[in-house]
Amino acid sequence: MTAVSILVAAYNAEGTLPRCLDSLLGQSLRQVQVLCVDDCSTDGTLALLRKYAARDERVEVLQTPVNSGQAVARNLALKHVRAPLVCMVDADDWLSPDALQSAVDVFTAYPLTDSVAFTLYYNNKEGDERLHPFPDKLLSAGFLSGADAFKLSLNGWQLHGLYVTRTAINRTYPYDASCRLYSDDNTSHLHYLHSREVRCCSGIYYYRQHDGSSTRQFSPLRLDLMEANLSLLFSLRQEHVEKKVLHQFEGQRWYNFLGCYRFFLHHRRDFPASFVESLPQRFTTILHTFRPSRLPLRYRWKPGYWLLFSPRLFDWQQKAYVRWWEKGIKGMD
Repeated sequence: MTAVSILVAAYNAEGTLPRCLDSLLGQSLRQVQVLCVDDCSTDGTLALLRKYAARDERVEVLQTPVNSGQAVARNLALKHVRAPLVCMVDADDWLSPDALQSAVDVFTAYPLTDSVAFTLYYNNKEGDERLHPFPDKLLSAGFLSGADAFKLSLNGWQLHGLYVTRTAINRTYPYDASCRLYSDDNTSHLHYLHSREVRCCSGIYYYRQHDGSSTRQFSPLRLDLMEANLSLLFSLRQEHVEKKVLHQFEGQRWYNFLGCYRFFLHHRRDFPASFVESLPQRFTTILHTFRPSRLPLRYRWKPGYWLLFSPRLFDWQQKAYVRWWEKGIKGMD
């Protein structure tokens, strides 16, 4: 019987896939299903996936009809899951050999557990590793309630979003595909929220940080964070999350929105003209979803962070802030 199904969404990943797939097929837990989805790659990704599938029957290859992003690819794979437990591994990441067995052991020992977080190490291009520590509350108690795990994940990913969860939860809350980037992260918060207990394991997830990743390189898609955050807000309201938590998230959402606007101001000459023309309405729409009473006090009075509903005044404020910030950076050189 298959114990864990692993979702691997791949786009132009032929350079990193071998290490990823070798780590999954080399797990000490042999009863795995590796569901690989090629998201219309233009390199040799699909051919590579088919070679692995020909060598190992545990690998299954799927394709999206058009390039659609990780969330759509993972949801396609989710339809084919056969195991009671599921996790996702990005095509440029990999697992320690005992990672899945370690997680399964936790599920077996604690039947009320619905999600098990991997031990997470960030790995950069130089090969240096940095541990993402688990929250003290998780380490001291041994587990978290779903509500506590949700709050810690929402608060700057104090509890990271790389874990094994029960397939029933993942199917009830599939990956948020409202945006090409970032919205899939929203799903992790909901998985934690609807878990009875959340625990951690010693199995390691190695997260590769590199300039070529979709969330780190220069791209207009980085502005998707605005709509992804708004999508999560709608989901949290539907889940009737307590107001204190909503207000906390609103502060984070405001900070991210300002970051997106400043990213645009800094790179506006690098964006395609047609894309720039669509941005004023997009920014204005998101701007008017905020309310001053829902923002932390530190943002209501801090210059550069005022909520101004006039697009013209808001733009003036942000340009002034960016000029001040850039002048300060140059003064430090």
